[in-house]
Amino acid sequence: MFPPTSRYYLVETAEWESPDGEATLFLRRRFCPQPDRLALVQEHIVELGDRLDNVTARYPDDPEQFWRIADANRTMRPEELVERVGRRLRITLPEGLEGVPGG
Repeated sequence: MFPPTSRYYLVETAEWESPDGEATLFLRRRFCPQPDRLALVQEHIVELGDRLDNVTARYPDDPEQFWRIADANRTMRPEELVERVGRRLRITLPEGLEGVPGG
C-alpha cells in the first residue's frame, strides 16, 4: 500500500464496517521505534542555517526522509532537530534494516 521509503510501509491496515455495512480500510497506528534499535550510519553536527530537508537531502539522499532522523533522535517535532547549533543528530537506517558489518 505504501512504498518502502514511507514511514508507513510496515504499518498494517485494518477494515472497519459501519452499521450500514460499508467497509472502510484504515491504517493502524504507527508506533515510533526505539532509537537504540536503529542501525547507526553516521552522525551530523547541526550548523548555523541547517534545515532538516537539507540534512536529509545529504544523508539518506532524499529530503522527504526527515521522519527517519526524527525517529532516530526521538522527537515528535522534527523542526526542533536543527534549532540548536552543535547538536549531534543520529543518522540511521529505517526500522527493520540492519547495518552491514564493516560497511
